[in-house]
Amino acid sequence: MSLLNLRSFMEVFRSRSISAAARALGLTQPAVSGHIASLEGQVGRALFVRQPRGVSPTPFAEDLALQIGDSLDRAEEALARARARSAHISGVVHVAGPAELMAERVAPALKSLQDAGLDIRLQLGGKTSIYRQLIAGEVDLAFTASTPDHPQLAFAVVGSERLIAVAAPDIADRISSAPDLLAALTAERLLSYDMDRPLVRGWLEQNRLPLAGFVPAITAPDLRMLRALVECGAGWSVIPDYLVVAAVQARRVAAIPAPVSDPTNPFHLVWSKSGLRHPRVAHARDVLLQAWTDQGQTAC
Repeated sequence: MSLLNLRSFMEVFRSRSISAAARALGLTQPAVSGHIASLEGQVGRALFVRQPRGVSPTPFAEDLALQIGDSLDRAEEALARARARSAHISGVVHVAGPAELMAERVAPALKSLQDAGLDIRLQLGGKTSIYRQLIAGEVDLAFTASTPDHPQLAFAVVGSERLIAVAAPDIADRISSAPDLLAALTAERLLSYDMDRPLVRGWLEQNRLPLAGFVPAITAPDLRMLRALVECGAGWSVIPDYLVVAAVQARRVAAIPAPVSDPTNPFHLVWSKSGLRHPRVAHARDVLLQAWTDQGQTAC
């Protein structure tokens, strides 16, 4: 079977779209359709059923993808690494991530890309836009505090963050000394990243407290802004440890003791599986993973 046919098959399978697969592969839609038709002729089975929008895989395609997907990814990654070792890699790498994480944890590792001769273009945003850009091929690599579950994406865990409930010292004392923690928390103003309250939700669930009733008084899609508001006494919030440790040590904010424990979230380096066929992207991914290892971070 042609490697190009198999590559086209996996792209269509993962994106559920011939046009999206063609864009990812740098081919025309008729070329990708031809590859699929050729492969269907070789295996003697239909692989996809056309839908009003995109295609859906047949059971045979599901089984074929399960058998060859990871092996094909590893083969293409190995080829990209070999090409990277045999040539001087240069050019631009597009990297996305949340502004706070990029500024506070990722910036030192990004310098390793510069030292490797690559230019960097950063895109900042939330997880929805980050994953969309990765899948669309608009960025090469991304850092996220959520675990991707899209079939086109792969990731490595490169670190973790502990979520801490914090408030100004007087508010934290008032909450901590109250006989009923839930009542004390609901009596104070809540500050959150957005109305979905993702970090607050994680902390409350870990400590077996209900989310219902916690309506944010202020939302701000930047955790550094929440930290500043907490310091001003605007209310309490849940913020990753790397953003508040210095403020706690300086007594500008105080931690609210968790009745069970503070939850820990991993954060990830994420890439499109098809992106690793490009030597520049494969090399940049390896450089970043090595940078985390050299800094004593966790990578797997």
